[in-house]
Amino acid sequence: MAALVAGVAGLAIGWPAWRSYRQREAREQNAERYQTWRGRARPSGASLREGMTGAERRRIGLGAILASIAVACLVIGLSTG
Repeated sequence: MAALVAGVAGLAIGWPAWRSYRQREAREQNAERYQTWRGRARPSGASLREGMTGAERRRIGLGAILASIAVACLVIGLSTG
């Protein structure tokens, strides 16, 4: 039961942050392609992409910790059961 709760909590916390990060990356990549198409490309090495925000990094990290706890609970439950 603990594995299920930890797994669902990890998914509920981490997945929205991951989806938000990937959507923002796609928008930024699209904006860069548009700027290149318009002839306003940034110099090589310069990028608009920021990467993950601190909040996204924390939420994804917390989701990963909860997923690890879920796996540990499964292993312990199956080995003692």
